[in-house]
Amino acid sequence: MSQESGPEVDPTVGTGRSARALDEVDRRILAELARDGRTSVRTLAERIHISRTNAYARVERLLRDGVITGFRAQVAPAAAGLGTSAYVAITIEQNTWREVSAELARVRYIEHAALLGGDHDVLALVRAPDNAALRDVVLSRVQSIPGVLSTRTWLVFHEFDGETNPWE
Repeated sequence: MSQESGPEVDPTVGTGRSARALDEVDRRILAELARDGRTSVRTLAERIHISRTNAYARVERLLRDGVITGFRAQVAPAAAGLGTSAYVAITIEQNTWREVSAELARVRYIEHAALLGGDHDVLALVRAPDNAALRDVVLSRVQSIPGVLSTRTWLVFHEFDGETNPWE
């Protein structure tokens, strides 16, 4: 199994086909790879009690179908020099989400952004070296994007992951 990213999948473009239902073996594969993306196909097969050929074919299918979108390291932001994290809620003009999304994707320190239904239109997770960099991201970069009407920022004091794996 390659440790490189899988095929690029644009989530805004439909594939024209229904998603294939995952069976128990697929879910166990996803659980193992979510736990350790560096697991070899041999070890994966041993852990879930299937043949290496079957494991390899299933991982390849999950990659091809866009279920697995890649393999990456989990980085501790503070240890990597990004000690300030915040969620930024963004309100945008109607019908500008494509342009705003494209611009937000290019803003340094935005780790993740999601289009929402509700009081705000976009929620972005910003990881910056310090408060001054966070201020620059929000006040200079995000608020200068055409179509952005307003922002609201919440500082993150502590983060934790859930204790359960959704694929188990």
